[in-house]
Amino acid sequence: MLKSLFHWKVLVNLLLAAAVFTGLVWLTFRWLELHTNHGKEIAVPNVMNKSVHDAIRILDDSGLEYEVDSFKYDPKFRPFQVLQIYPSAGSHVKDGRTIILKVNPRTYAQVSVPDILDRYKGLAFRQLEQVGLKVGDTIFEPSIQRDAVLRMMYNGSVLKPGSLLPRFTTIDLVIGAGPRRNITVPNLVGLTVQEAKAIIAQNLFEIGLVEHEDGGSDNADIVYYQDPAPFDVRDQGMQIDIWASKKTPAEMRGKISQLDAMYRIKVDTSDPNDVYLNESYREETPRPAAPRSETPRSETLPRETQPAEAPKPTAPKTTVEPKPKTTATPASAVKSPEPKTTPAKPAEKPKAKKVIVE
Repeated sequence: MLKSLFHWKVLVNLLLAAAVFTGLVWLTFRWLELHTNHGKEIAVPNVMNKSVHDAIRILDDSGLEYEVDSFKYDPKFRPFQVLQIYPSAGSHVKDGRTIILKVNPRTYAQVSVPDILDRYKGLAFRQLEQVGLKVGDTIFEPSIQRDAVLRMMYNGSVLKPGSLLPRFTTIDLVIGAGPRRNITVPNLVGLTVQEAKAIIAQNLFEIGLVEHEDGGSDNADIVYYQDPAPFDVRDQGMQIDIWASKKTPAEMRGKISQLDAMYRIKVDTSDPNDVYLNESYREETPRPAAPRSETPRSETLPRETQPAEAPKPTAPKTTVEPKPKTTATPASAVKSPEPKTTPAKPAEKPKAKKVIVE
């Protein structure tokens, strides 16, 4: 067995295999040296703090490739200024090596504005801070949504959710301050539906029922009725219903009367015992003139009672009393006033009083 291994033919084969392997290894390394330009290295030029345009020109002249990447914006440096370089300046690299340049952008990176509409102001502030946006002025506006974000403003314009803004941009928020009380309802009769809707929104009310006579939806129809009535007082956010037609309000009097019976119901808030203080009764039933006769009754009563107050003529009796000293006829003097008090008129006068009271 050992003799066969040391046979000259076997040794020749081993030597040939080793020679072939050695040749292949040498050729491989030689090819690598030629392909990678071994020994031919280029020093990376120092382009730090230069503008990106100057750095690109220098790298082109050196035979190096480049890749520009935006870096975090730093207001201390100029826009498009090279802040970092990889590999670092002075490093030896092969010809054609790609050099990465970190450049200061023009401004902060843009972020998407989150949707914070109709949300509580405290939560909205936190969401804006999380994405890197700042809150400027907070403008309070009357609204039924108290402490909720109504609008976002940027440079005087309304900002929509999802818009892109540079990081650390300051935006203003319009926040609800609660509903306004005791607002006068505007008069919408005679206006078109489109005009009425605009006025309702301007006066901080909501659009309620919009009923067209023909069942359509033409905004050019004329409003002939509304509820609540014009010049009533309501709170912000209340709905205003309108009825519209292609006819004028004067031509819709019949329909207006029907709607009045439904929506203009009068409520009696006066004392039910005092009929004459009731406004609805005063409008429907005229006040009788009987109470007015009370004043003439008070004037006639003294006249009727004047005969009853006949004792007042007794004052002459006191003046006549000393006369019996000289005359013996006092009875005739006393009988003279009796015919004045004996008539049947006083008995009839109480009956006249009962008639007046009735």
